[in-house]
Amino acid sequence: MHMTRRDVLATGIAACMTARAAEAGPARIAGPAFGSSWHVVLPATADKAAATRAIMAETEAVDAAMSPYRADADLSRFNEERGTDWVPVAGSLCRVLDAALRMRARTGGAFDPTVGPAVGRFGFGPIRGVFGDADGLAVRGAAIRKSHPATTLDLCGIAKGYALDRIAAALAALGHRDALIELGGEVIASGHHPEGRDWLVAIERPGTNPATAQRIVRPGRLALATSGLSANGFASPRLNHIIDPRTARPVAPGLASVSVLAADAETADALATALLVMGPEAGPALAETQDVAALFLAEDGSDIREIMTGAFADHVEI
Repeated sequence: MHMTRRDVLATGIAACMTARAAEAGPARIAGPAFGSSWHVVLPATADKAAATRAIMAETEAVDAAMSPYRADADLSRFNEERGTDWVPVAGSLCRVLDAALRMRARTGGAFDPTVGPAVGRFGFGPIRGVFGDADGLAVRGAAIRKSHPATTLDLCGIAKGYALDRIAAALAALGHRDALIELGGEVIASGHHPEGRDWLVAIERPGTNPATAQRIVRPGRLALATSGLSANGFASPRLNHIIDPRTARPVAPGLASVSVLAADAETADALATALLVMGPEAGPALAETQDVAALFLAEDGSDIREIMTGAFADHVEI
């Protein structure tokens, strides 16, 4: 799935692979996915070929179900459907759409799986059709339907997180208890670093070139996702790639990025986007109310102001 609306790089992955890690000789594998890439660090004894096959199988399955750039994807087929009957689709698409609809309700519409046409209007995606008819979407078993024939789906704000969860499950099924998995800037860490310590992950400070770390965190068993305004903007410094579904316009200035720690990457991915959309006041307010572990990096003139909510501070190393 080619995601031009990718999240900003949530991890300075090099910070996780220090010189000492190189001396320990971990196995590193990488590959392309969704217009971005994935990177995995495993113990030196890992079967890299088997792990790579498992990862590629998972990313291909998600791409075949949810890519808006593939005409043969289930999502694209649904978007082209001009009826209102039930459409059989991959079970994974049903699951992710159901999660997206629940996230829409949870965030008061700051996350919306029908935002695609608004995104496309600003040149950040290929989806056309009717925007804002999420109430007419329904999921039943392995089928979905829409009440308006021209309603379309855009799951780019949650599908990558789901894919990361699937990759983590696939590696666990192969017996990999110690792994650092990064997909397009989102991270799941399990077990321990080859040195025996906890995994450490860097969150980038927005606007730095070369990239520098704002914070170093220990995710523990949680997934980490970051959404930010710097990626893929064009035409104006303030015309960014994240669209507010409530206004059908690019997100207003205020927050540079939001990082979320959650039990799974699917949730972290969608919440990071929704909280960024909500802005520097409503976003932290919702995160506090819902006990979301999040780091908000707010624009404060030429500087960055941090807002931490939930248990995020408990995971900060530096």
